[in-house]
Amino acid sequence: MTKTRTALVTAAAGVGIGSAIASQLAADGMRVVVTDAHERRCQEYAERIAGETGAEVIGMHLDVTDAKRVETVMNEVAERFGSLDVLVNNAGFNKIEPVSEMSLETWHKSLDIDLNGTFYAMRFALPYMIRQGGGNIINISSIGAWECSVEHGSAYAAAKAAVMALTRVAAAENGKHGIRVNAVAPGLIYNDFLRKIYPKEFFDGYAQNRSFVGRVGEPQDVANLVSFLASDKAGYITGETYGISGGVFPHA
Repeated sequence: MTKTRTALVTAAAGVGIGSAIASQLAADGMRVVVTDAHERRCQEYAERIAGETGAEVIGMHLDVTDAKRVETVMNEVAERFGSLDVLVNNAGFNKIEPVSEMSLETWHKSLDIDLNGTFYAMRFALPYMIRQGGGNIINISSIGAWECSVEHGSAYAAAKAAVMALTRVAAAENGKHGIRVNAVAPGLIYNDFLRKIYPKEFFDGYAQNRSFVGRVGEPQDVANLVSFLASDKAGYITGETYGISGGVFPHA
């Protein structure tokens, strides 16, 4: 009998990439732990996708900047289910301010969520994956780590570039344990919340003038790629970062 794999997704109870990933992994037959800083929304979304997919889905409150809470959640998940097989680090924050005007709060918050939160989750998940002899980590980065652009915000871009480096080193360290570590770098993946970050002009003509496929990205596009990377079909892939931008920023 095939063992049911356990996946944990951070920042998975919103309307964007994380929720689409959690739903897709549940549809793939995994047991899914939906974590989010919004406790009520986390529980509600876990119940919703459990009802839609028939999978075992639980919600757990998690602020990824709280290292002790991250450690506690990883411990509880591993002890409750006996394994922690897939970790998707999706939590992110961005506020666009020029370097010359950026508040220290913006700088530190972005690095705390985008980079430190990713590290904390990996730090406390990896020992379980090592002991069980395998695992799979997928970090959500951004094309902002590659682009020379004012569109992404320097703190966010710096943190997401660091996530790529962290991904490569963790892959090199842990391949001998049967653990694969990869990253995904989305371009514009639309949800209404982005209207709070980017000005209206950013979206005008994006699909027509920048995307090679004539549309902006959708959360499900990223979820499909994560689903592949989490599967045995990607068994020879580790240490990589996959761009997913509709051709806006091809990278090799």
